[in-house]
Amino acid sequence: MENHKQKEAGFHDKIRDKKLKEDSYEYRRLTSNKKFYSITRKSWEFVSNFLTENCSDKRILDYCCGDGDVVLYLGKQGARAVGIDISSTSIQNAKEKAEKQGLINQTSFLVMDAENLNFQENYFDLILCNGVLHHLNVKKAYPELARVLKPNGKIICAEPLVYNPIFQLYRKMTPHLRTKWESKHILSKKEIDMAKEHFGKVETNFFHLAVLAAVPFRRLPGFNFILRLLEAVDSVLLKIPILKWLSWQIVFILSNPLKSDGEKII
Repeated sequence: MENHKQKEAGFHDKIRDKKLKEDSYEYRRLTSNKKFYSITRKSWEFVSNFLTENCSDKRILDYCCGDGDVVLYLGKQGARAVGIDISSTSIQNAKEKAEKQGLINQTSFLVMDAENLNFQENYFDLILCNGVLHHLNVKKAYPELARVLKPNGKIICAEPLVYNPIFQLYRKMTPHLRTKWESKHILSKKEIDMAKEHFGKVETNFFHLAVLAAVPFRRLPGFNFILRLLEAVDSVLLKIPILKWLSWQIVFILSNPLKSDGEKII
């Protein structure tokens, strides 16, 4: 395994180790960025609606699934869901959750290198990439995703963007929250455009610019009102071509995979 992949696996094994929560200080230190997810309602609604509308009786891959929560959600919706991750701790957590929830027949979890998938060509109807591409070499990830996707399948990707100067400053001030590889590979327009080399269609949607100002108010009684107000502001700002690239997250949908030779067997 390449050195940066070993570091990625080790980092995510650490933050997903159940014992970490026993050290409350270290747990808070390594998960302090979770506060920003208090304002991601719009992007998650978009992603979850897309998954729900397209998942019934479909074979779906959660590409780098973490602790497997989305895979389990998809299993409950009637999908045949598979989760892979480079972190063995994450996969073990996911398997334990599946057993507790009675979903071991509808779901499966595998430790796997996302840049070298052990699935045959045209295997999945739908693939979810939720905040994972910036952990990978997209030059290797995109062709593998195109290879295992069915010709009429789709991939939905939710990723952070590199352009917001305030968010970039936060990233520089909190190096303990991510590996060096991750810090250097937050997606830009260049990496997103590279998907066009492997997919005939790339649709982009932008989320979370003004709403970032709501984060400090997340524990206050008026938070939902503030969030709704700033979401309305974003609905205007993110239609402006220059400003939309300053948003925190982009959700893009890939379809019409361009196939190359080669096949692997699951």
